[in-house]
This record gives sequence, structure tokens and C-alpha cells, in this order.
Amino acid sequence: MGKRGQAPRRFTPEFKAAAVQRARDEVARGGAQSSVARALGLNASVLGTWVQAAAAGAELPRTESLEEENRRLRREVETLRLERDFAKKAAAYFAREIP
Repeated sequence: MGKRGQAPRRFTPEFKAAAVQRARDEVARGGAQSSVARALGLNASVLGTWVQAAAAGAELPRTESLEEENRRLRREVETLRLERDFAKKAAAYFAREIP
């Protein structure tokens, strides 16, 4: 989990893939995977888990492209605007004085 009182570190899929490739290259040259982990500031067991997952064919979570994210966020903004406008109209309707 990390140091006490700190949130666990999060790594991007790109970082993980690069770390795995670097570890594989180091091992292929006869070096140690733990030296790569130390150079990256990781625990050796964390890097080992990533390498094993990559060897088992597990894909890292796919990150959405900027275009996909923008489309998703624009739809969300439009929905929120409609909800806000509806709430304003409803509040105005119920706030009117009834003769």
C-alpha cells in the first residue's frame, strides 16, 4: 500500500509496459530484474508481477483516446446542462404564486 497515511501510487499502462520491456531487456543481457526495479523506484515484487502478467498474455487496461474521452465528456456535459435547465424550470414553476 505504500507508506502509512499515503495513497498507493498509480502507474499508467504505458509506464508499466515500458518497465516490463526494460526488465526483459535487462534479463536478456544477463542482468537482474531487481536492478531495473530499483532504478525505477519500484519494489521488485511489483515489477515481477507486471512481468508475469505480461508473460501470461494479460493485457494492460486500455486507455481511451483523447477523442473518445472528449466525446464522452461532451455527452456528459450536455446531459448535465439539460438536467440543470429542467431543475431551474421546475423551481420557477413551483415558486409562482397561485391566484
